[in-house]
Amino acid sequence: MDSAVVVLDASEGVEVQTVTVWKQANDKKLPCLVYANKMDRPDSDLILCEKTLKEKLGVIPLVLHIPLKEKSLFRGVVDLVSMKKIVWCDKEISVSDINDKDDHYASVLEKRNHLIDQLSTLDNDLADVILQSGCFESVSREELLLSIRKVTVSKKGVPLICGSSYKNIGIETLLDAVIQYLPSPLEFSGYKIQECFKNDIIGKSFKVMHDKQRGPLVFFRIYSGNLEKGKKVYNLHKEKTDKALSLYKVFADEMNEVSSVGCGNFVAVSGLKTVQSGDIICSSSTAAKKLKIFNCKNKDTFEKLLQGSWVPKPVFFCSVEPPSQFYQLALDKALLELSREDPSLKVTLNNETGQTILGGMGELHLEIIKDRLRTDYKIEVDMGPLQIVYREKPLNFVKEDHHFHSFIGSKEHNVNISLSLRPERSPEILHLDTSKEASENLAHVSPQTLTTIKYGVISGLSKGPLMSCEVTDSYIVLHNLTMSKRIPDSLLVAATAQCVNKMLKVTGTKLLEPIMEVSIAVEDLYLQSVLGDLTRRRANIINISSKYAIKEIVSEVPLAELRGYAKYLRTITSGSARLTMEFASYREVLPQVQEKIMDGLI
Repeated sequence: MDSAVVVLDASEGVEVQTVTVWKQANDKKLPCLVYANKMDRPDSDLILCEKTLKEKLGVIPLVLHIPLKEKSLFRGVVDLVSMKKIVWCDKEISVSDINDKDDHYASVLEKRNHLIDQLSTLDNDLADVILQSGCFESVSREELLLSIRKVTVSKKGVPLICGSSYKNIGIETLLDAVIQYLPSPLEFSGYKIQECFKNDIIGKSFKVMHDKQRGPLVFFRIYSGNLEKGKKVYNLHKEKTDKALSLYKVFADEMNEVSSVGCGNFVAVSGLKTVQSGDIICSSSTAAKKLKIFNCKNKDTFEKLLQGSWVPKPVFFCSVEPPSQFYQLALDKALLELSREDPSLKVTLNNETGQTILGGMGELHLEIIKDRLRTDYKIEVDMGPLQIVYREKPLNFVKEDHHFHSFIGSKEHNVNISLSLRPERSPEILHLDTSKEASENLAHVSPQTLTTIKYGVISGLSKGPLMSCEVTDSYIVLHNLTMSKRIPDSLLVAATAQCVNKMLKVTGTKLLEPIMEVSIAVEDLYLQSVLGDLTRRRANIINISSKYAIKEIVSEVPLAELRGYAKYLRTITSGSARLTMEFASYREVLPQVQEKIMDGLI
C-alpha cells in the first residue's frame, strides 16, 4: 500500500478500533486521509471528529469540508479549497460558487482562512506565498491543493472530509481527494523500481484466495513492467518459473478478465502453482539477479518491500478430525488450500496416532481456521484442546559413536557413525569436523549422503527426552562415517537419528517456553489494574510510555499465561484497551515452573 483512507463514524469520532488501524498505518509510514462517514445521522458531528483526531491520535486535522444540512437532512458539502457548494439531489450533483452574497459566506471564508493559517505553519512554500501577497484571500485553489498534498504526503497533517456512503453523498469528493492529496503509485514506494527496471516485470504477491471456478488466485501489486496473460514469470524466492494463465482486475466481488496489467496496479492471477503470499515475481532469472543487486543498494528504503514475508513458527497446536472418514479427503484438500492462503498455518500428520495436527499463532488464529472449515468448506470438524509448542535445549556438549546393524532380506547392512552435539545456535544444523584425521575419512562422503544424514539429524532432534518437544539452539558435528555399500537412505536416516537420540539422553535437556511481546494501550484509569494482572502472569515490563491520555505498556509474557487474555483484558478495561501480541523468542523456564508444565498444571 502507498496510502490509506481512514473511515470514521461521524457520530462517534475516533473509536478504539480507529486507534488500532491508525497505529498500523503509522507503523507502515502511510500518508492518510480521514473520511467522516454517516453524516446523514442526526447526531453526526464533524467538530467531534476533529477534536478526537487531535486528542486520541495526536495529529493535525485539516478540515476541508463544511457539511450542508437542510432541516437536519444532510444534502452536501462546502469545499473550502475550491470555495464551491456541492449538493447531491437524487442522482444529480449540483456545483455552485460561494460568493459574498451567500448568507454563510463570512463563516466559510473564516474557516478557509483558518485552514490556510494551519497549512502555513506546516508548509514554508505556502508561508512565502502569503508573505509576498500579504493576505490569506490571495491564495489560489491550485496553491492550496499543492500545499495540502505536500503536508499529507509528509505526514505533517491529515485532510478531513465528510460524506454519507449510505445516502451516496460525498463519494465523488472522496475519490477526488484520493487523487488530489494522496501519492500516486508511480511517485511513492515503487518509483525507483519503475525507473530502474522499466520493461522488466517486478510484482509482489500479498494474498492467495481459492475460487471455485478459477482455482487459486494470487493477488499482486505490479511495481514495474507490463504483466501479460499467458506469460511466464520467475519466482524470486522459490527460484522457479511459473505461468500466469489469466489476469483479473478486481472490483469488490466482481472480477473482469484483462489481457495485460501495467505498473502501479493490483491484479489477481490464476494458474500460478508455486507462488505464496510475500513472493516476488520477475520476468526472468536475469531480472531477479538485477533486483537482488538493486535491493542491496537500496536496503534501507526497500528491504520490507522486496523481502519475502517472514513466517514465524507456530506456538499453538491442536488435532483436527473430520466428522467421519467420508470427509477425510475433503478435509485434506481444504487444509492444503488454507495453508497456501495462510503460510503461518502449519499442517502435519502425527505418524504415531494418525491424527492431523494444526499449528498456528494463537487461539484466535486456530478458531478462525475452524470457522472457515465449517462455513466455507461445510466440514463440521472436531478440534482437540489447544496445546502450547514448547522446545527443549541440550544441557552440555556430548560426543557419541553409534553402531547400527540391520538386515533387509538376506542382505546385511552396517553403519558406524560418530557425532557430537553442541548446545549453541547455528544457521546450519549439520557441520563437518575439519580436523585432519576426520577430513580424510569424510572426503569420500557424497553430497547426497550428507543430505540423508541431515534428514536423520532433523528426525533425531524432532523429539527431546524431556517432553518429546523439538530440540533447538543446537547443532550436530559429523566426525566419522563408515557404512555398507548401497545402503538404503532410510537405514542411514535411522542410524543417524538413533545416535542423536542417544546423545540427547546422555546430556539431558531443559525446557524452553514461547515468550510473546505484548503491547497494551490503556487509559490512565485502568493502568494499575492491567499492570497488576501482568505481574501475576510472570510478565517482564519493558517500557511504559504516554501519548496524551493513553498509556502504552510493552512487556514480555509467557504464552502459557495468555490463554483467554484478550477477553479478560476487555473485561477489566471495559473494552477500552488495545492489545497486540507477537512472538518474541523461546526462553528457559525456571525449575519450579518446568515441574508445573510437565505435570499439566500450566
